[in-house]
Amino acid sequence: MTATGTFGLSSEARNLQWLLGNLVEEVPGVHSVAVVSSDGLLLLSSDPDIQNSATVAAAAPAVRRPGGPRGSTADLATIVSGIGSLTIGAARLMDGGGVKQTMVAMDEGSVFVMSISDGSLLGVHAEPDCDMSVVAYHMALFVGRAGHVLTPELRSELAKSMEGAQ
Repeated sequence: MTATGTFGLSSEARNLQWLLGNLVEEVPGVHSVAVVSSDGLLLLSSDPDIQNSATVAAAAPAVRRPGGPRGSTADLATIVSGIGSLTIGAARLMDGGGVKQTMVAMDEGSVFVMSISDGSLLGVHAEPDCDMSVVAYHMALFVGRAGHVLTPELRSELAKSMEGAQ
């Protein structure tokens, strides 16, 4: 694992947080974003109330847009974990192979869930009238950039930093 930087997190962890912050800032209609481990632990969050001060200081400015899931991105992480589990089970029952992406459209919002190569999940809560293709495109960019660096060591570091923040 890389030595930790001046803010107590490795450069890989700070880079992932920066990428997540950019996803929230750059994609119109996105309320919040969460990265959840394969066992349901919140690893990264766009919610400044959840991120510890070291992560927030190292990241692009976190944006909390009005209308996010009730509570915080922790609620989004719970939803993402549940949707991921449900769709993986459905894919097994249907012999459908791996689940790449799931989208739930609601009257007042949308939730997108995309698999990351290590079994982790990227979840996005967005406005109901967001451009779904733009959201999916930016999610795929994040997954492509983050998937190869999200090692077991980095997941452990991120999980520990989230534990300290809550």
